[in-house]
Amino acid sequence: MKNVFQSQIPQISSLQSLHFFPFVPEGIWQKGFPFQSILDLLRISLLRLFCTLAGWTAPLQGLTHPGLCLTEPCVRVAGAVLASLDRSVDPCHDFYSFACGGWIRNNPLPEGKSRRSPFSELWENNLLLMKQLLENTTVKELSQAEEKAQRYYHACMNETKIESLGAQPLQELIKQAGGWALTGQWDEDNFQEVLRWVSANYRTSPFFTVFVSTDAKNSNSNVIQIDQSSLGLPSRDYYLKKSENQKYLTAYLDFLVELGVLLGGTQEGSLHMMLEVLELETALANITVPQDERRDEELIYHKMEASDLNALAPAIDWMPYLKDVFAPVELNASEPVVVYAKEFLQEVSILIDKTNKSLLNNYMIMKVVRKMVSVLDRRFQDAEQRFLEVMYGTKKSCTERWKVCMSDTDSALGFALGAMFVKSAFAEDNKAIAEHMVLEIKAAFEEGLQYVSWMDAETKKAAKEKADAIYNMVGYPQFIMNATNLDKVFNDFEVVSDLYFQNVMQYYNFSARVTADQLRKEPNRNQWSMTPQTVNAYYNPTKNEMVLPAGILQAPFYSRAWPKALNFGGIGVVMGHELTHAFDDQGREYDKEGNLRLWWKNSSVEAFKKQTQCMVEQYSNYSINQEPLNGKHTLGENIADNGGLKAAYKAYLNWISKNGEEATLPALGMTNHQLFFVGFAQVWCMVRTPESSHEGVITDPHSPSRFRVIGTVSNLPEFSKHFGCKADAPMNPRHKCDLW
Repeated sequence: MKNVFQSQIPQISSLQSLHFFPFVPEGIWQKGFPFQSILDLLRISLLRLFCTLAGWTAPLQGLTHPGLCLTEPCVRVAGAVLASLDRSVDPCHDFYSFACGGWIRNNPLPEGKSRRSPFSELWENNLLLMKQLLENTTVKELSQAEEKAQRYYHACMNETKIESLGAQPLQELIKQAGGWALTGQWDEDNFQEVLRWVSANYRTSPFFTVFVSTDAKNSNSNVIQIDQSSLGLPSRDYYLKKSENQKYLTAYLDFLVELGVLLGGTQEGSLHMMLEVLELETALANITVPQDERRDEELIYHKMEASDLNALAPAIDWMPYLKDVFAPVELNASEPVVVYAKEFLQEVSILIDKTNKSLLNNYMIMKVVRKMVSVLDRRFQDAEQRFLEVMYGTKKSCTERWKVCMSDTDSALGFALGAMFVKSAFAEDNKAIAEHMVLEIKAAFEEGLQYVSWMDAETKKAAKEKADAIYNMVGYPQFIMNATNLDKVFNDFEVVSDLYFQNVMQYYNFSARVTADQLRKEPNRNQWSMTPQTVNAYYNPTKNEMVLPAGILQAPFYSRAWPKALNFGGIGVVMGHELTHAFDDQGREYDKEGNLRLWWKNSSVEAFKKQTQCMVEQYSNYSINQEPLNGKHTLGENIADNGGLKAAYKAYLNWISKNGEEATLPALGMTNHQLFFVGFAQVWCMVRTPESSHEGVITDPHSPSRFRVIGTVSNLPEFSKHFGCKADAPMNPRHKCDLW
């Protein structure tokens, strides 16, 4: 699943509350309202105030010119755009600094935050709204599912109860597994049992991950899938490149040792055990395949029967394992399974066979402990926060409890919260407007297809058919607006009052049952992978669908009161980005039905690879804090960024050709074509710590914000045309990368 901003919504410890563009109720001063002298004076005063705050002293001329938009929303957004600019920077030299310099200057990182952006600010506002809804709505006004969300949230907020229980809930859970070697040697030969226990009951994946999803080569069915697991640190690089990551490894070890002590071990015993655990995890990192080597999904897809897994990875007793994980579904040896990490499974089997039984047990239990830390008392949370301060460079962690609880409630009962969010904050006509805009973006993309010179005619025709077939889902899934249907989804999820740890365990069990149930069902095209309040969007290649949640259909991405230039530059580029994922280096391998197959002519495949090599090299030449980007790892997102900007701009030109040029914003001295690009760039303004940037460079498939802006505009001739950039200016290189 490809999303527009996988990492822009940080962990809850990195969120910050402030609107990027102030929202103003629409309809107060609409375009075409008779100009009364008092209103004109108020507008002039507002404009002078904004200009003064922004340090811009250009004369305010022509305020009553019909070519200016002087509605209150236009005046306000003009002030916000102006305040975010840095006019001392030449846009042709560094467009990101020109567009975002003022925003960066005015938005320093608060204590405890590793990054700050319009994405995270909008998410914080959505969290705050949902908090108010949960805290101020009576039970009688809620559906059963919404009431469960309210109980879940309040149980998380009951810190008195959580503190009184201390480590006891987790200690009892560990005893159920037979314990671990905190106080002595562990010799019990129960590896298979513990592996099944941690995987089936607590959704933990110590050595590999197993899940149910759409079969990439048969999009009408779900199938069990197996892949390599994640590590305790964000990337294998943290373990293998020790000299440049030593402070992170030290902080991680200190964190694990402290967890061992909090759970009853001695300092010396915990240190000895966690050193061994870290050594085992380093061995796992060594056999983990880097993400940039896994981009060709046709090559890593391996379908087999469950019985074949015994020969592939004999260290695992596969049938009992799969039966436990997917209970109560009946499985047999002929059950189809798709493996995406064949070589990794072979290597991990060898590693398990040669590793001490006690260490295997310690590692598996440690993975459970890591997962449960945030639901325990303050001592555990403080230990985790000290670790995160080193990992992400925050000066001090000061996350408010309600934010932690809202984020967790969103994870467990997000669609119940989504129903409340949509009813409270989403104007229904925005859905229709956004759906129409998606069609405009799609039409522009398809129009551009005919000018793609490197693709043969037959493949081009099939590509247009795929674009036509993309299924668009905007706002929210329909089931959440029907209380009966919503309650049915969460009917088997039991939530009790005041017992937060127990509720989290119930959620894991509920999630496991839902996953198992999917195995015998056809994929549901109307099933969403994001909740309505999420500030993001995604493209799913196996369903050939694009999803735009209500949460992102707000300022600074969209407002129906704004000029179209801003809307096409904001949400329009997001739409174009997701659409282009259908034709990036991975999405292009799937046909219009969502099946992974060879549907391109070989000549076009080779031409595509040649064209994309330009982007690999372009982005690999960028660096942040003297750390080069990996253009191969970020290729898919860079293709989507470039294609999205191009399609959105073309859609805006098409809109102008049908409707005529629109009024410009006052005080900026910009054409609407320039405003389109500025609006696009200001969505990506960001400040972050060096440590957070380091983590992003090695883990995030998206390029850093700066290069999402300058990388795309420097490839688009129309940008240089409208900003008058001379040939060979930094934003107007002679050699440009062009794909879609």
